[in-house]
Amino acid sequence: MLKTVFTEKLSVKQLHKEPCVLLLGWFDGLHSGHKILVQKAKSLGYSVGIMTINGGKNERALYTRDERQTVFKNAGIDFSFELEFSDIRTLSPEQFVALLKKEFCVRSFVCGEDFRFGSGAKGEADDLTVLSSLPTIVEKTVKIDGNKIGATAIKTALERGDVQTANTFLGENFFLSGTVFKDRGIGKTLSFPTANVEYPKEKFPLQGGVYETNVLFDGKEYKAVTHYGARPTFGEMRIVTESYLDGFDGDLYGKNIEIRFVRFLRGTVKFERVEELKKQLLEDIRRVREND
Repeated sequence: MLKTVFTEKLSVKQLHKEPCVLLLGWFDGLHSGHKILVQKAKSLGYSVGIMTINGGKNERALYTRDERQTVFKNAGIDFSFELEFSDIRTLSPEQFVALLKKEFCVRSFVCGEDFRFGSGAKGEADDLTVLSSLPTIVEKTVKIDGNKIGATAIKTALERGDVQTANTFLGENFFLSGTVFKDRGIGKTLSFPTANVEYPKEKFPLQGGVYETNVLFDGKEYKAVTHYGARPTFGEMRIVTESYLDGFDGDLYGKNIEIRFVRFLRGTVKFERVEELKKQLLEDIRRVREND
């Protein structure tokens, strides 16, 4: 029912005996509001664990399972644990709390005021202290310019290609990580070799188009132009993410890269002639280099 995904400081055996603070929520990533919760949890002086749930929502997540573990680690969280929605959906609030206390040596809970748990979402954040006999820190919802920070707002921004707003809400750049695969090599024939990465079906999609990005590989960061979506100029309707790394010279096939989206440059265009495409790519690269 409960699976520990990673531990930064403790073995799995130690983990279940070590006093800890648990961050409770859906957590398919961390936005700016969540990061306040993380800091509150870390300030208590115990190991910090974060809950994440698989399944249950009829929508795609901001980050894949592997990506969210990267987010959690980067935030300084000590361990995460996964719960399958199908396993916990029928648990009462009392049973849910009992499960966590059985599995971990909990000293405190931390959550947002909109956290709900138990069958039918009957349990509310303020119920945790009563049901667990443990202190609970409940943080108010964070807003930016009057807008509630949450997955819905972030996804709405991504749908319209507004990655800058999404990044503001996230507190960092929205990213995709994956392994570069060998494609048809058309970019190379145009003198613009690209690193192609599949966009996972379970990951929430961006608006199709061309973006300024930063690509991380082997400890280095490269400014890049990334196209996400179909490639109508070449009659290719498969959704692909392809990135031209400015200043990179090498072979990335089979390598894992991380693509961090900075801003939307333009929509996808079907060019009638290859020369028109090359001219546009040069303009895209110029804009990225000059921050235009």
